[in-house]
Amino acid sequence: MKLLIEIASIVLPVFSVFFLGAALKRVQWIDNHFIAQANRLVFNICLPLLLFYKIGDSNFFAHFNPLLLVACSAAILVTFSASYLFAALRGYQPPVRGAFCQGSFRCNLAIIGLAIVFNAYNDEGLTRASVLMGFLVPLLNLFAILALLLPHHKSRAMGLSFWLRQVLLNPLIIASLAGIAWSVAGLPMPAILENSLKIVTQMTLPLALLAIGAGFTLQRLHGDLRRAGLAAGFKIVFMPVLTGFLLWLFGVRGLDFAVGVLMIGSPTAAVSYIMASQMKGDVELAGSIIIISTFLSMLSYTLILLALNLSPFAL
Repeated sequence: MKLLIEIASIVLPVFSVFFLGAALKRVQWIDNHFIAQANRLVFNICLPLLLFYKIGDSNFFAHFNPLLLVACSAAILVTFSASYLFAALRGYQPPVRGAFCQGSFRCNLAIIGLAIVFNAYNDEGLTRASVLMGFLVPLLNLFAILALLLPHHKSRAMGLSFWLRQVLLNPLIIASLAGIAWSVAGLPMPAILENSLKIVTQMTLPLALLAIGAGFTLQRLHGDLRRAGLAAGFKIVFMPVLTGFLLWLFGVRGLDFAVGVLMIGSPTAAVSYIMASQMKGDVELAGSIIIISTFLSMLSYTLILLALNLSPFAL
């Protein structure tokens, strides 16, 4: 019982802020303009500063585990391939296939993943998760583009410049690379800059959770919910289990093992809905996958944390 209470104290605070955002939207204390502005602020300013600060102020070589990165990247590749093949064998139409595949592997690393890791393992876990995320975000973006373009056979039509913009001009990627460069160079973090970043970054996760919660609506729960449930199963069941197996296989243990499973076990990223709408994916299916995976991740995260506390690999 004590263990369950401890796990609840990790999971429930994250989702309570999420539901607070939804409640504030419902009573009209938050409107769509606020949500749009908050999402823009979080994506372009707050999260990039958080990543830069946590990575740049750390000892990169002490917090970067290449085997952790390889295992998580392999899990993404396998889940992308398996979900795309599954959708193709089932004869899903191109828009459905793209949305199904993207929803099956695209992780909400920046908001849900970081928040859960921080609640579970404090600053040490957050730093390791930030370093890992800096490498995974470009990979996830690349596979998301592939998932949505390949069913339409337009991978060449977009041109190299489109691919470069999507993968390289992402604020999170730029901030992560800058933080890695700062850390590897061994540059000191000036007190004024560090104290300023501390203040700004402390609002990042609460504001992000409020905004994403306020932006959620059951009106997006449409279309074929069976397909959405299958994609959510790929995301929050198959993918973290596969990640745990690969981490064990590669000899990753302790905090890195836990961080890898928790980050990859995050629900489908909300941005997948936007990308589906921009790249001819099935937006109804994309929205349903996000909602189902997010709500069910409260249970999946509880089970993952329970397994981590009982497993010798995460000790």
